[in-house]
Amino acid sequence: MNPKDQRVDAQQNRVAILAAAHELLSENESVSLNAIAKKAGVANGTLYRHFSTREELILELYCHDVQRHADTVDQLLEEMEPLAALRVWIEQLAVYTRMKHGLGEALTKAAERKVVQITYQPVIHALSSLLKAASDAGQIQPNILPDDVLLLTGALWRVPQDQAGLKQAERLLDIILRGLR
Repeated sequence: MNPKDQRVDAQQNRVAILAAAHELLSENESVSLNAIAKKAGVANGTLYRHFSTREELILELYCHDVQRHADTVDQLLEEMEPLAALRVWIEQLAVYTRMKHGLGEALTKAAERKVVQITYQPVIHALSSLLKAASDAGQIQPNILPDDVLLLTGALWRVPQDQAGLKQAERLLDIILRGLR
């Protein structure tokens, strides 16, 4: 069932479950669904009516978080120049993706494909908006494809998770942004 077709209280429960899952899974990847239900203030049965498996909950949470990140573009563009907004947005995407890099272990291949299908368009749309704003401001070359930038930035979340890896990600992002100019 589409969450938008649910009763208001059921929608509120779903939001509470996702918020609790976000908080608890950020602290501990192996937190139980029972702990998530308790944190959300719902019965276990309520959680399972919304998410029949742990995998389904993690998939929904990941897609929700990616959409929430994609929705930050307008605010970033209000707060800073377009090239700086592009940099911050890509950095935040890389941090989030590095944190969630283990997601693949928790999901089946079919679910991984579903995640990519669901999250790809919001990310591409966000990148398109940022690239257009930077291009319109004369800060980058015109007609840069968001798919190309996304492929390039994939290197940022593949670096080692230590301090040296994070420094390397910074250098790589500098190279990417110089290439866009």
